[in-house]
Amino acid sequence: MMDSGSALLRSLSGMTGEGMWLSIMASGWNGTLYVGVTNSLSRRIAEHREGRGSEFVRKYGVNHLVYAERYERADEAIAQETRIKAWKRAWKIALIEKANPDCVDLADTIHLD
Repeated sequence: MMDSGSALLRSLSGMTGEGMWLSIMASGWNGTLYVGVTNSLSRRIAEHREGRGSEFVRKYGVNHLVYAERYERADEAIAQETRIKAWKRAWKIALIEKANPDCVDLADTIHLD
């Protein structure tokens, strides 16, 4: 598993412009996880919270941003999404806990796009 704690902090430090976001959303602490990519994290979070975008999101109430990492290139973000989706749940939880130990909703505390 990669060390993404510093990547999360670097990515959420207010970078703007073109790029893609890899995000992990959760239904709550120790809840259902959703891994995805988007070019607008703020828009995607709004879609999740409004129950738009996917049946999975509506069904499981996955609307808390618990991890995000910004990539300059879409292919890099998609490759990382593919890797993380293949991980065991425990590895995903470890990634989240390393970067966001209190598992707070990051959407209200960071600059998103």
